[in-house]
Amino acid sequence: MTVRHFVASAIAIAVLALPAAAQQQQGSANKQAINRPDARPGFLFSTAVRVGDLVFLSGVMGTQAGGKLADGGIEGQTRQALENVKANLELAGGTMADVAKCTVFLTDAANFAAMNKVYHEFFPTDPPARSTVAVAALVVPNALIEIECTAAVKK
Repeated sequence: MTVRHFVASAIAIAVLALPAAAQQQQGSANKQAINRPDARPGFLFSTAVRVGDLVFLSGVMGTQAGGKLADGGIEGQTRQALENVKANLELAGGTMADVAKCTVFLTDAANFAAMNKVYHEFFPTDPPARSTVAVAALVVPNALIEIECTAAVKK
């Protein structure tokens, strides 16, 4: 290979790599982590992440300030989890009306009807798409529910 061919090949490779590098930079510039003011520094996940008009909320449980589970069994924990979703959405400039999809994790499928009753209070009309999954356990001892959501929130 001559020097001229080598230089031409190097330039071609650099030019081909530019779009990928530009996309990578654009993607990271378009992604915004949103955290609660009381979030611990260096925590392993964000409260929410905005990418364009989409806001991805981390899963929340029915915990109150200080980490104590809400009283009232599945209904109390569901209500508190949805209040936590609402508060996290507000950090991102959204409301419950912006929620497009939720995933609900229940530690007991028998709690579905009671959860659904409270869920309906927060989404009385045009509810978001939803999946509900029964799981063996959640990371907070005695937690009965975890809810994660995705919302479409205009900047």
